[in-house]
Amino acid sequence: MVAQPKIALVDDDRNLLASVTIALEAEGFSVRAFSDGESALKAIGMEPFDLAVLDIKMPRMDGMELLGQLRRGSTLPVIFLTSKDEEIDEILGFKMGADDYVKKPFSLRLLVERIRALLRRAAPGDKGEGGEIDGAPVMERGDLILDPARHLCLWRDQPVALTVTEFLILKTLAARPGHVKSRDQLLDAAYSDEVYVDDRTVDSHIKRIRRKFREVDPEFSQIETLYGIGYRYGQS
Repeated sequence: MVAQPKIALVDDDRNLLASVTIALEAEGFSVRAFSDGESALKAIGMEPFDLAVLDIKMPRMDGMELLGQLRRGSTLPVIFLTSKDEEIDEILGFKMGADDYVKKPFSLRLLVERIRALLRRAAPGDKGEGGEIDGAPVMERGDLILDPARHLCLWRDQPVALTVTEFLILKTLAARPGHVKSRDQLLDAAYSDEVYVDDRTVDSHIKRIRRKFREVDPEFSQIETLYGIGYRYGQS
């Protein structure tokens, strides 16, 4: 029997928690609902979850602070719930490692599809012939190792914790060293067709990827910017 994907749902609106929980459980998800960030953070640290849906505006510990705490040691996929007037928060959230956004008011069907899309991107595939994982073998580019099946990134044998979106962007760049990828191409690789984000969002993701690698290696410079064109992964 296939285990139900486990979702952490965090929002201080108890009516929203109840309605979204019912909708997600009807779609086959296992849901734990939390009305504040502190209790959610404690639970996520003690038991495995497949994805978290976080409201940004909450008392005590808001969604941004909760995401920051999670990203200290977790690549758990995160979807933010945000109001229409919170564009600046969205940009900050992407920089901190959010994977997607759903704006309030939203349809429950839209949220379900976003969750499924993100879980598909995060899920390890089945091994096929030759040790490949759904056509995606372990990728080695000099000091870089990317293992899609385990969502593992190593630089000079040191782990680099990437979000799902960051991993997909890096994998796309590293697949063809020396070849330029436009922002639109990177967005296509990292987001499903149903997700609409500004192409400048890629810049935020690239900055965060670079910062994470430089925490391991201050001399890291493999991701090159070609102003007005896009990005490329340097040839080793």
